[in-house]
Parts: sequence; structure tokens; C-alpha cells
Amino acid sequence: MTCSAIRSSGTVRTLTPGRTWKGLTSELKSPSAVSTSAPSGSAAAITARFATGALLAGVYPVGMKIAVGWGQKDRGYLVGALVGALTLGSALPHLIALGGGADWRVTVAVASVASGLAGLLVLATRLGPHHARAARFDPRAITAAWTNRRVRLAYAGYLGHMWELYAMWAWIGAATVASYGASLPEDTAASRAKLTAFVAIAGGGLICAATGRVADRICKARVAMWAMVISGSAAIAAALTFAGPAWLFFIVVVIWGLSIIPDSAQFSALVADAAPPDQAGSLMTFQTALGFALTIVTVQATPALAEMLGWPAIFAIMALGPAFGVIAMRRLQALD
Repeated sequence: MTCSAIRSSGTVRTLTPGRTWKGLTSELKSPSAVSTSAPSGSAAAITARFATGALLAGVYPVGMKIAVGWGQKDRGYLVGALVGALTLGSALPHLIALGGGADWRVTVAVASVASGLAGLLVLATRLGPHHARAARFDPRAITAAWTNRRVRLAYAGYLGHMWELYAMWAWIGAATVASYGASLPEDTAASRAKLTAFVAIAGGGLICAATGRVADRICKARVAMWAMVISGSAAIAAALTFAGPAWLFFIVVVIWGLSIIPDSAQFSALVADAAPPDQAGSLMTFQTALGFALTIVTVQATPALAEMLGWPAIFAIMALGPAFGVIAMRRLQALD
């Protein structure tokens, strides 16, 4: 996924971004379809899942590049709208699973069809007046991730955010089943956990654009910092309320979902603001690649550690990410 994202940075310079995005989203449906028919755990299924991840990694950076080309003073809002759409798409499988029962193939099949349709819709995408092209990929642009302090701090905040985000998104359904199971029948706990995961993740998506508008008016770093303060606090609250009253855990998880994603767009917008226009695409892509590389570890390690330590301890460990990000954003604000 990381290499795919970096390669997409070069692709966006040689092809029309809309067509690049269309190709990536359209191709997603093929490996996803294979994964529904191949036996679980087989080489074909694993290859299909790998291809899906690699293609997904190429979609987001290209989308950000297109979005930031439509404005300069409202990039928080523009990228926020994009991240909001991504978040709603990430939440929908939980809703599909609620209606489709235990058959995961139904969820994957519906998501695959949606991906193909999205690829067709992207054909209507146009480049904005502030879109900057580079003649060729320049590896030296990546050095700005370290030498440009503003970019470096935005990267640091983003990595703290990603430490928490995908581990929570991937496993909050399973964790909620375990929490609800302490007071509810197994079937009821499972169905309510799916609904809880959908409401929490989708709710965050719905406020991304509005949060981006606020960030454009005040300070992107400040908005990102306070979002992480709330999400980190919610992670600790989830640890404290785990296996308690179902209604209380539901409220905590929804607050967590609302606060865990709005800062994501601001990290990308901060990089776009701090980078030279012709390097913004490369630096945002590299940022995304590093973040997704980190999630390979966090998503895989979460269930294993949860079995060893319990979900409350995992939630507390997740809170370390936003704590690190808050420190980075405080330092970034001090530069203004």
C-alpha cells in the first residue's frame, strides 16, 4: 500500500488526476469480487485483498491533490469534505452488515459495486485553478518532510492520529460486541454493535466539512489539536466504561467516532499550505504512505494484544497517538 501510494504521486503528474482516480476506484471492484468467491485464507483471497489495499492507497492522495487545486484559503474545508466522504464510505459496510447478517460476502459485493460506480462518477471531475503540475517526480521534494519544520510537525501530528484511527475503525465493532455482551444477549449485542460502529464512524464523516470550515477561519493546527484532545479523552473514557451500561458505552463510542476523524483533513491541509505548490502532491502522498504503513502494524496488532491485555488496555494504548499529536500541534502553533 505504501509503495502504491508513492507511485500514485508520480502518476498524478503524467495523467489527468480524474482519470487516475477513476482507474484506481474502478479497478477496486475486480480484486474485491475475487475475494468473495475465493476460499478464505487461500492464496487467491490473500492476493485479492493485497490488490484491494494497494489500489485504495492510490485513491486518497490523488483525491487530495484534486481537492486542494480548487482553493487556497479554504483547503481545510475542501479536504474536510473529501475526508468526510471517505469516512461515510468506511462506515457503510457496518450498515450493510447489519442488513446482510453474518454473510460477509454480501457486504464486500455491495461495496465492490459501489466502488465501480464511484469510478464512473469521477469522470466528471475537473482540475481546479490552483492545480500545480510538476514535469517529473523529484525525490528531493520528499526531503522537505524533514527539513521544512512545519511539514515535519504536520507529519508528526498525522502519525499520532493514524496510530489511533484505523485501529479504532477496524476493531470498534468487535470491541463493542465484547462490551455489550456483558449485559446483553449475544445476538442483541452483535446487532447493536454493528449499528454503534456505523453511527460512530458516519457521524465523524458528517462533521468533517464543517470542522474544515472552522479550521480555515481560525487555525488548522488548533482545530486538529482539540480534536485529538477529545478523541484521546474518549479513548480513555471507553476503557473506563467498557463492559458497563450499554447506553453509556454507546455514548462514549459515538463521541470518540465524532472526534477521531475531523483532524485528518487538517493535517493534509497543513502540508499543502506549508509546501511549495509543485511539491504539495508528493508531500501529501508521502504523508499518507507513512500513515498507512503505520496502520499495518496497529490494525494487525490490536486483536492479538486485546486477547492478551483486554480491550480497556488497548483503548488506553490508542490514546497515546493523539497525545503525541497534541504535542506536535502545540509546537506548530508556536511557530505562528
